[in-house]
Amino acid sequence: MPHDELSTASDLVTHAARLVRASRQHIHSTPPAGVRVLSLLDEHGPCGVGQLAQLDRTSQPTMSGLVRTLVERGWVTKESDPDDARATLVAFTPAGREALAVIRERNAMAVLTAVREHPTLTPEDLTTAVKVLHEVLEATAHQQEGQQ
Repeated sequence: MPHDELSTASDLVTHAARLVRASRQHIHSTPPAGVRVLSLLDEHGPCGVGQLAQLDRTSQPTMSGLVRTLVERGWVTKESDPDDARATLVAFTPAGREALAVIRERNAMAVLTAVREHPTLTPEDLTTAVKVLHEVLEATAHQQEGQQ
């Protein structure tokens, strides 16, 4: 792979991560780790704490603490796993779904404001950026499936 392509791919990942961090600043008080857990539940459905830890690439004790905080906020519940009476599943509450929707809306408004105020960016540029990121994520998911 040519170095320029590798550098550009690296820049995409770096800038995407920075955009996520920038859009979260000063717009809500939910810790980013809590938002990640809510996003994982939205993407994967109810999960055990161990599975959430694996998906988030964190330790099970760390994830247990995050889940405990979200339970205290009323955003998730821990319920018995119907397939394994010894295990629990972490699932959204209606308040958790609403909280994630509000967080995403605020993040979106931060990005939209930046695009609108930029001297050269257009709504079409935003649409193209979303399309590219979506396609890259799909390709990455297919690569990971092939490695398992």
